[in-house]
Amino acid sequence: MTGRVLRIELTRSVAPWPGIVVLGGSLAIFCLYDGLWWRGTAGWTAQWTSMALWTRSLLTFLWPLAVGTGAVYGLREPRSRMAELLTTVPRPAWRRAALPAGAMALALASGFGLLVLVGGVQVALGRTTYTPLDWLPISLVAALALVAGAVFGMGVARALPSVLTPPGLVLFFLMLTALLQQNSEETLPSSIAPNRLAQLLPVTAEPREMLLTLSGSVHLGQTLWLLGLLATGFALLSAVTRRARLLAVIPVLTGAALALLILPAAARDTYVVDKAAAALVCDGPVCVTQANRSRLPELARRGKEALRVLHEVLGDKAPHAVREDTGLRAIADKREPSGDVVPVDFDDRLLADATGGKLTRALIAQGLAPSCYGNDDREGGGRGNVPVQSVAVSWALHDSRLQPLAEKGSDPYLRTGWRDADVAWQRLTALSPAEQRARIAALHTAGLSCAAADDQLAVLARKATR
Repeated sequence: MTGRVLRIELTRSVAPWPGIVVLGGSLAIFCLYDGLWWRGTAGWTAQWTSMALWTRSLLTFLWPLAVGTGAVYGLREPRSRMAELLTTVPRPAWRRAALPAGAMALALASGFGLLVLVGGVQVALGRTTYTPLDWLPISLVAALALVAGAVFGMGVARALPSVLTPPGLVLFFLMLTALLQQNSEETLPSSIAPNRLAQLLPVTAEPREMLLTLSGSVHLGQTLWLLGLLATGFALLSAVTRRARLLAVIPVLTGAALALLILPAAARDTYVVDKAAAALVCDGPVCVTQANRSRLPELARRGKEALRVLHEVLGDKAPHAVREDTGLRAIADKREPSGDVVPVDFDDRLLADATGGKLTRALIAQGLAPSCYGNDDREGGGRGNVPVQSVAVSWALHDSRLQPLAEKGSDPYLRTGWRDADVAWQRLTALSPAEQRARIAALHTAGLSCAAADDQLAVLARKATR
């Protein structure tokens, strides 16, 4: 009997629509827009944890939407003026409330689950071979947040049967999301609100570092808080007396109190490095993280070739290893280059999709003229180094003419840089072999000291001394 009624709820009411909107709206955002979620090692289909964090970041608008649609659904009985009639039915109020709440919860959980399934299939068919299970709690808490928000909206609408209740709840939860929302521009995602309070919001920041994941205390604290919200919503939905409605707030207050005791007070304890993903896997002097192990065969072959060229050019000052850069940085933060290691950032535009000779040239460039700033889709501080790196690599590989590492016309910002690079190339190749080698060594030293790109070009382009 219960299954039959639930089936009627799902086929003859608006309960399935929130799940359809969650699935369709999320896929529309991901698939119709060429956003940052498609780029880099932390893309939504690049790694399992990144996929879970990207889909959960959509709760920015999905969570208020779930609360609002739940409130609309909760007004069904007051709108039909059947509330008094249903109270005369010899059936417990909680059983009458369980079926519509269950239908809404099933629809939302199914819609979000299908979204995760779409992302998971693409991750499984992609490049990564790292398959952790730590991403599951991230998605499960997100599904719980949608269900709890919808049931809470239903309960509030039942307690406050007004046409203003749904839009009021949506506006309140949107304001709450905006106030507590975290951003990922710093070294670790953070909010302007106190960290414990911000973690009550189930929305995560857009992932920028693939090695970061949420700690277990965050999962536990948010689960307790959301279960309290769910219990309060269901209690309000099934309450028939004023006293029952007043007592219904106890679960959410209890859940919030317990969550605030468990949730970490500092951002460094909220987002933690996945040690298994960050573990290094090496082939001789070339090392990558476990998460990017599939890239190791190609990188090892090209990295060893690049190290050989660097040793011929720099001698004892040449790097002796190629290693994936796992350091956490804020946007536009300066790197600390090392003369012993060629750092590899797979988000770098020169390395992201590079293979074969192009990858070798990119590694030599980073070894000869290290860039102290990122050159990826989120930050472009290192793009000014591309012309000077092109000069250095072309010289190291004995090219007859300057070979750009990137198309000159692709970035109008670098027009002057490319003109100066052409001048530097002409002047460098006009020098004696000993003077050329000395200029390249000076360029390497300038790169390690994070000198500006113009200053590095000046090292190559200055007129020869007698």
